[in-house]
Amino acid sequence: MAEHESDGALLERLWRGDEAAFEELFVRHYATVYRVLYGLTGKREAAEDAAQETFLTLYRRPPAPNQPVRPWLCRVALNTARNTLRSERRDAARIERVAQAPAVEDPSAAVERIEERHQVRAALATLPQRQAQILLLRHAGLSYAEVAAALDLAPGSVGTLLVRAERAFAEAYARHRSAGTDDQLPGKQVQP
Repeated sequence: MAEHESDGALLERLWRGDEAAFEELFVRHYATVYRVLYGLTGKREAAEDAAQETFLTLYRRPPAPNQPVRPWLCRVALNTARNTLRSERRDAARIERVAQAPAVEDPSAAVERIEERHQVRAALATLPQRQAQILLLRHAGLSYAEVAAALDLAPGSVGTLLVRAERAFAEAYARHRSAGTDDQLPGKQVQP
């Protein structure tokens, strides 16, 4: 196997049943898929489960060799996570679990980190779905072209949509930050 073999060449090998090609694609893209899923779910276990489902889909029904793999994987990951989140009690359950996370070395730093994560997720939850997705994908390291492919957007519109999403997120985050400590109490639900 060539060390710098393209994703397309690996897909061709995968289509022919080459297990090593699947393993290489998994190693190459797992971290990105996991980051996207963790950003969406906020839970390590849920992100790992959704990543497994995503790569099972790649193994069972790989895209055509001429299709970019990373955006395809991210699209599958987003759909998998979205289906999972629909069946859960979305924001209230996630905020509750984050608020109950055990303290680590420095309790005050842990509380601040939990509060910040809560505020970030709460702000993301108030955004339209496409804006939250574009932010998560870009934060996970996808290029504009890959974000466009993952979300089925015109490549030229990604920059504008990303700026709008960042602006909307900044406003939502500022609202959550200025809401005061009452909204940060464990068990307190944030209304979108």
